[in-house]
Amino acid sequence: MRMVDVIDHKRNGSDLTNEEIKFFVDGVVDGSIPDYQTSALLMAIYFNGMADGEQAELAMQMLKSGDQLDLSDIPGIKVDKHSTGGVGDKTSIPLAPMIAALGIPIPMISGRGLGHTGGTLDKLEAIPGFNVELTEDQFKQQVKDIKLAIVGATGNIAPADKKIYALRDVTDTVDSIPLIAGSIMSKKIASGTDALVLDVKTGSGAFMKSGDQARDLAKALVSIGQNTGMDCMAVISDMNQPLGNMIGNALEIQESISILKGEGPADITDLVLTLGSQMVALAKKAKTLAEARAMLQAVIDNGKALESFRQMIVAQGGNGDVVDDPMLMPQAQFKIDLPAKADGVVAKMTADELGIASMLLGGGRQTKDDDLDYAVGLELHKKVGDPVKAGESLLTIYSNRESVDDIKTLLYDNIEIADHAEPIKLIHEIIK
Repeated sequence: MRMVDVIDHKRNGSDLTNEEIKFFVDGVVDGSIPDYQTSALLMAIYFNGMADGEQAELAMQMLKSGDQLDLSDIPGIKVDKHSTGGVGDKTSIPLAPMIAALGIPIPMISGRGLGHTGGTLDKLEAIPGFNVELTEDQFKQQVKDIKLAIVGATGNIAPADKKIYALRDVTDTVDSIPLIAGSIMSKKIASGTDALVLDVKTGSGAFMKSGDQARDLAKALVSIGQNTGMDCMAVISDMNQPLGNMIGNALEIQESISILKGEGPADITDLVLTLGSQMVALAKKAKTLAEARAMLQAVIDNGKALESFRQMIVAQGGNGDVVDDPMLMPQAQFKIDLPAKADGVVAKMTADELGIASMLLGGGRQTKDDDLDYAVGLELHKKVGDPVKAGESLLTIYSNRESVDDIKTLLYDNIEIADHAEPIKLIHEIIK
């Protein structure tokens, strides 16, 4: 088999065979296929797409290129959740302990953030002492003991994806739905869970800006999962404004604790319960979504979800007292309000630009080697649709530098006050 023939088939619109996909992935990993031929095939895939079977085979071959976790000795249906990411999206942090409190094992492998949003691991590391780097044996034992662990990837999971992603980044093929779907699902399938709920974001703060793009990605992800034997579904949710009221690592842990106490903002609480209901149903713990939602609300009300979060923090070396006193996490030196310039209604809050503001304060990474300032970020006092008076605080900037004029300018440019606002629908669609 020659790589030039594989490229020719896809360039001319043919479906690649399983053998051709395996040949390609093997050659990427062992270095026998040069970068320029890999790049050519990626561009051919970008323009011609892939059929469902091709997408599933690509994900399977990428996961077979490295280590796979075997969680079969953990009793019960293992359920995970993946989000395509967004500003203020801390849903995994309150959601996982809620699910675990119902006796459902949650072996969650999460990532770090690069760009305008912090990753789940970065947020958890705002908790003093919290360790995201467990060995595979420690990870599995913790899930057996307390039903819950959130860690970074261990071992050598999907090395083909790492090499392919590096080339996608420099060949302008990042936003290819088959390649995005293969990248996400190869790692999720390799992590060994039985069922997966996907939260696919759409809007200004999401990778998929339009509803059609988000729907296509959600269908591709679910198709791959189902074609490889995983019980899988997707929720398409809105990211046209930040999720919740807090943006920033320690701030988002603080808000997660509020959610677990039943005191969180309505939008993120609703999303957590929506995603969680699907997870409980996939775990066969409830017959209906309404029953599942009631079960989740019950573990919030009786404190079991909060206690589950504390257990995970302690098990992973963190200070469990942050559950009672979030001020034990890093605190910003300066809190600076951003007053509204006019009366009206908040009509727009461009999510990605607010995320960039937090990043510029030190809450996110511009390069993978940047150190994070866990204390900084934004606390929103108004969201889209809320009335506001001139001089009233739109948000508070948490900063460790006194001068934030650049941040204020960026925020004013991306918060619009008008006579009325179009309501934002949080849950757009369910894909199964």
